[in-house]
Amino acid sequence: MKKATKKEIEEIKKRLIEHYPQAKTELHYKNLYQLLVAVILSAQCTDKRVNMITPALFEKYPDIDSLAEADVEDVKELIKTCSFFNNKAKNLVAMAKMVKEKFNGKIPEDEKELVKLPGVGQKTAHVVMIEYFGKNLMAVDTHVFRVSHRLGLSDAKTAKKTEEDLVKAFKTDLSAVHQAMVLFGRYICKAKNPKCDECFLTEFCKSKDNFKAS
Repeated sequence: MKKATKKEIEEIKKRLIEHYPQAKTELHYKNLYQLLVAVILSAQCTDKRVNMITPALFEKYPDIDSLAEADVEDVKELIKTCSFFNNKAKNLVAMAKMVKEKFNGKIPEDEKELVKLPGVGQKTAHVVMIEYFGKNLMAVDTHVFRVSHRLGLSDAKTAKKTEEDLVKAFKTDLSAVHQAMVLFGRYICKAKNPKCDECFLTEFCKSKDNFKAS
């Protein structure tokens, strides 16, 4: 695969930020607790589905203290339409317990501490830090991974390596680029039938020959 040039990378970055100014997550949340729970639930699950699940969950368990005392079976019942709900329910309760016991009930704002929580890997931690704190970080979900490869920004086989390539390529404004790439991948550069006719990055696409007209 032909890699994007430095000039192309700069133009891709500029257009992404211009098309999605002040882009934010589509997950619904009111505070750091709700954001962290929603992001944990969103792993391999759509934001739309998560937003259908969380109102009842947050009504019953509005904070870390209540979730730490929750019955895992009850949490499973509330999130059962989410993928991997068994594991996610266990992780959510375990996460809340750890926050209560090891962090005095306050969700850590440091990445190294955040990734110690059950259900929180590097990607989840980065999404939370990008969204809530506007940190200069990159997170690679399925949309960002796909867009990165189609635009020749990375040819890495893993999300972690792809993230490294993107950080190296873009360097600054990573939080804005991440949010933009998610929306671009979700609505235009889709996995199936990408909307090439609506694309504002067509000339940088390294994969367009593989697409049939949608």
